[in-house]
Amino acid sequence: MNDLPSLYISHGSPMTALRPGLTGTRLSELAAALPRPRAIVVASAHYLARQPLVGGAAQPTTVHDFGGFPPALYELRYPAPGDPGLAARIAERLDQAGLAAHVDPQRGLDHGIWVPLRLMYPEADIPVVPLSIQPMLGPAHQYAVGRALAGLREEGVLLIGSGSITHNLHDFGAGYDANHQAPYVQPFVGWIGQQLARGDTAALLDYRRQAPFAERAHPTDEHLLPLFVALGAAGERAAAQRLDAGVDLGFLAMDIYRFDTAD
Repeated sequence: MNDLPSLYISHGSPMTALRPGLTGTRLSELAAALPRPRAIVVASAHYLARQPLVGGAAQPTTVHDFGGFPPALYELRYPAPGDPGLAARIAERLDQAGLAAHVDPQRGLDHGIWVPLRLMYPEADIPVVPLSIQPMLGPAHQYAVGRALAGLREEGVLLIGSGSITHNLHDFGAGYDANHQAPYVQPFVGWIGQQLARGDTAALLDYRRQAPFAERAHPTDEHLLPLFVALGAAGERAAAQRLDAGVDLGFLAMDIYRFDTAD
């Protein structure tokens, strides 16, 4: 089996599940272009812990971890099976890399996982394993998590980081929309894209100091940290391909990145 790429997905608002728009098109196209995974591991911006946790439920629940949305959104389910055996192996790999990990046997699938996966694999017939991120430990730690799990790609496991390339919820109600983007979106998105194209991992890991408008694009960085899991999982010579999925609400850039190991 050819190695699968690793992915970074901007999952956007929970409403993406009901109004997928361009994001839905891009995710569907991406899934169709990939070999069918044996299993999917998702490091989600909505699964936060002080140390790595791995979801080990045999049948993870669909978690509606949001409020104030239309009733139809709470009726959606993503009944994919889990993979407790794979979860245990992930924890073991992380332990071996010096990243003490534990299996959480009750963890379900938050909207950072099930919203994009419903658009990629609507049949919900591929096992899914959630993976936490550690917001207090920063990009280099998340990159190390990805590196520790990179070998799973050779086994047909699709490794995904799910977050948002820009994520400043303070901008709700600020007057931004499809015709009036927040001024920091394009400079920040462009800088990230340039560093990924150059393979400048050191600059990316230091994005809080080097990227334009970093603190406006990410007042807290839990939604960008999954990018570093995906980048680490692609290896030291990762080739990045950007899939432009537009900008939601004028301030949530929906970029998707595919990382392949360069020849």
